[in-house]
Amino acid sequence: MKVVAYIGLGANLQNPVAQVEHALAELGGLEHCRLLASSRLYLSAPVGYDGQPDFVNAVAALETGLSPRALLDALFRIEQRHGRERHFKNAPRTLDLDLLLYGDARFHEEGLTLPHPRMHGRAFVLRPLAEIAPALHLPDLGALGPLLDAVAEQTAWPLAAPCSSAAVGCS
Repeated sequence: MKVVAYIGLGANLQNPVAQVEHALAELGGLEHCRLLASSRLYLSAPVGYDGQPDFVNAVAALETGLSPRALLDALFRIEQRHGRERHFKNAPRTLDLDLLLYGDARFHEEGLTLPHPRMHGRAFVLRPLAEIAPALHLPDLGALGPLLDAVAEQTAWPLAAPCSSAAVGCS
């Protein structure tokens, strides 16, 4: 059974634009997955630890036959290939891939909570998500419009034109 999952991408080290663009290409190449859409790239201020560069962010829609855990493990492998190190919470990173939504699944297990527990309060997730799925309703949270209103003061500015559906590596 295929499910549409949404992946948040972010980077602020070692050419963040290239890191995110290459990760988008890698998402499209995952086994049992197909990249449906990707947002523009956004520039956002860091959250939780201010002593670091701004982030480049995007969101991708991915059709997948992988289970949530298998998809998360595949995302971690992509992060590792990009040199991701986890020194402390909210540390600067070469690449961060978050499984935001997996269909309308709602569950929690060690290391995986769906929907992503902090996505509803982050403009750098909600703005690109609304760009590729404007009619999306988040499980237990509702429509994107009111959630976007609640983060209107947060910084998240588009950097580039939207990518076309199923295009990879565009900017």
